[in-house]
Amino acid sequence: MKSKTTIVKPPIHMRLYSVWYRHMRVYTKNLVANGLPPFLEPLIFLVAIGLGLGRYITEMKGMPYLPFLATGILVTTAMFTASFECTYGTFIRLEFDKAYDGMISAPITVKDLFVGEILWAGTKGLFFSLSVLSIVSAFGILSIKTCAVAPAVGFLTGAMFSAVSLLITSFVRDINQFNFYFTGFLSPMFFFSGVVFSLDTLPKPMQWVAEVFPLTHSVRVVRAVCFREFSRIHLYDLSYIVLVTLLCAFFAIRRLRGRLVA
Repeated sequence: MKSKTTIVKPPIHMRLYSVWYRHMRVYTKNLVANGLPPFLEPLIFLVAIGLGLGRYITEMKGMPYLPFLATGILVTTAMFTASFECTYGTFIRLEFDKAYDGMISAPITVKDLFVGEILWAGTKGLFFSLSVLSIVSAFGILSIKTCAVAPAVGFLTGAMFSAVSLLITSFVRDINQFNFYFTGFLSPMFFFSGVVFSLDTLPKPMQWVAEVFPLTHSVRVVRAVCFREFSRIHLYDLSYIVLVTLLCAFFAIRRLRGRLVA
């Protein structure tokens, strides 16, 4: 009588770590080429806009304009790096490199695969938020001591936008279609989520639209963390971030599973 071979899966934390570690190894092979552009872009924006408008705008919502702008940049860098990772990066691994086919042949599930990917994108968000924070604190714009928790908000922002981006990727069949996502959604959201100016200056209908944007809630939380000004609305912001992350991740994984096993 033949005995059945039972495959024992590693613990969940090891399965998620294996996905995270694989992405980390690939990313760090070209660390300068991969890491420098997303790191420099927010700093260039901060110097160009902050120093330019800073001559005319001294305060925004009762705080100096440069720190106001810098706190917003801490999470926008997390948003963009996570969005690129889980749109173009995921699509290339899925359609061109066929990397996922080999990964799911190991004892991990499709769910493990994409949850690990979200954790990796969140880690990139944390890293870039910390990098930008280190630079702006070196110039005395923000204090790294008072903003020490800000990179954690970068992690949450990266995880949220990676889940949103995975959901977008699950619908995309041509890589050029990502232009609609970046140009039609992320770029307008950058300017209408309280990063560059206070939402109080917008007309009421636009303020309601801004509340729908995920970035609005990350910006409010990171400013509360950096300036130590907390209120009940920040609990709502955190709940929003968690809810959007979980819902988008659920539907994204469900749809991407169909593409992988088809």
